[in-house]
Amino acid sequence: MKLGFFTMPIHPLDKDWRQSLQEDREAFILADELGFTEGYVGEHVTDRAENITSCAMFIASLIDCTKRIRLGTGTVNMPNTHPATVAAQIAMLDHMLDGRFIFGISPGGLLSDAEVFGNLDADRNAMFLEAINQVLQIWTNDPPYNIKGRFWTISVERQFMPELGQGFLPRPLQRPHPPIVVTAVAPFSRGVTEAAARGWDPISANFLMPAWVRSHWPRYVEGCARAGRPADPANWRVAKSIFVADDDKTAKAYATAPNGPYRYYYSQLLTKLKHNGRIELFKTRRDQPDHEVTLDTVCDELVIHGSPDKVADDILAYREKVGDFGTLLYAGKDWADRELGRRSMVLLAEKVLPKVNAALQGNRTAAQ
Repeated sequence: MKLGFFTMPIHPLDKDWRQSLQEDREAFILADELGFTEGYVGEHVTDRAENITSCAMFIASLIDCTKRIRLGTGTVNMPNTHPATVAAQIAMLDHMLDGRFIFGISPGGLLSDAEVFGNLDADRNAMFLEAINQVLQIWTNDPPYNIKGRFWTISVERQFMPELGQGFLPRPLQRPHPPIVVTAVAPFSRGVTEAAARGWDPISANFLMPAWVRSHWPRYVEGCARAGRPADPANWRVAKSIFVADDDKTAKAYATAPNGPYRYYYSQLLTKLKHNGRIELFKTRRDQPDHEVTLDTVCDELVIHGSPDKVADDILAYREKVGDFGTLLYAGKDWADRELGRRSMVLLAEKVLPKVNAALQGNRTAAQ
């Protein structure tokens, strides 16, 4: 099992924006130092808590601060930006990172973002598909382009001057394009199947109950079969909320504190998803009554916390519930206590992951 990082950071509304951005950057730099293989960052433009407004700009700030970690958009919300802008900026970012880039895409989940960009009542899934198809066409076709769609039309036919290099949209360093991942947030997601059929890979969100995370693997297998490619668990990434401390008492106190970053994180998500009619994501079964879904039940089910030994055991137990996957993405939270926040990542990389991988290797050896 590999270790990665995924953050859609939810910070206190009164926290200085400069401090939260700096701490979010420090988390990625630390992840690189600790050997995390990849890291993703989300974006929202209309949320004071989830306050990274451009994942591409944030990643660009990390280029010279990181050495090995592959950095990914988690995600570019495709309906909110013109496809030509996405194609050009992502191509440039891939070059700046010397190919250390993963392209995460989605229709976007924050409805206030959709409203501010004028697509709240639009078919955002259709916009998403058109946008990514046009980006890929830009990266594989030569200008002057003539890409006509329902939502966007892309052409430079009237102003194409090839002898001057005018009218060319850039292509990424990785050919034909960087690896593409999609975040799966729905139980039994059909999007996972469609993504797999196109050669893309899934990230299962950290706010899904284990049963819904488990439901993504058969969908992935189905899509891979359509494309005639093997369904390799190594390509499945699963995000999880985890807090590790040197002892169980400290970990429990921090992870379950009424005003702590973990309960605050899920309080925000629970309120938003209830408002959007998506409370099912927090249910343990589809016929579970809404009133049984509380902040306590959500945090109890979705947050792993404890000493390195306990967390290693809990991760192995979680893997038994959801199935084999290749990369565990540590879900970043606000650093209410900077030292404890950093220590959690250190312990996960240096103590927990080796225990988990030793146990997995022992299981494989015993099965042979």
